[in-house]
Amino acid sequence: MIGWLQDVWDKLAHRAAPTANAEAGARGEQAAADYLRARHGFAIVTRNWRSPRDQRDEIDLVCRDGDVLVFVEVKARAEGALVSGFEAVNARKKRALRRAVHAYLGALTPPPRTFRFDVAEVTLSERLPVQVMHYENAPLFPKGYYVARQSGSLDEVAK
Repeated sequence: MIGWLQDVWDKLAHRAAPTANAEAGARGEQAAADYLRARHGFAIVTRNWRSPRDQRDEIDLVCRDGDVLVFVEVKARAEGALVSGFEAVNARKKRALRRAVHAYLGALTPPPRTFRFDVAEVTLSERLPVQVMHYENAPLFPKGYYVARQSGSLDEVAK
């Protein structure tokens, strides 16, 4: 029994150390935040927001672009990656993002009148400076999506 607990402890201790992918992701998020702030005048509201209901649902960046609340998914990629960051936001990821966005909007009182979803694709290279491509108003929400307040809670409504 003690040997088993020691094995579990060792695995947890190794898991706590940041991986190369996690470090690249953090560099990408920082580069995207800096780019959006400097080039587009975004105000960063929060980073790495996790849904209290399901900790796996995460929003990389929540920003303000004037009166518009902007949810940004950051995808960091190595130079020459086979799949672009924009294309990596697949149907499964979009479902998770919609859940996270809905939870975030549910926590706001009152919810914002206007919000959108953007993708920031960050290319990391050892020989070139970091490159950021910003895709504004990427398709995440179905047509007619909005959030309506009903009896103290927010409900997703699609026309």
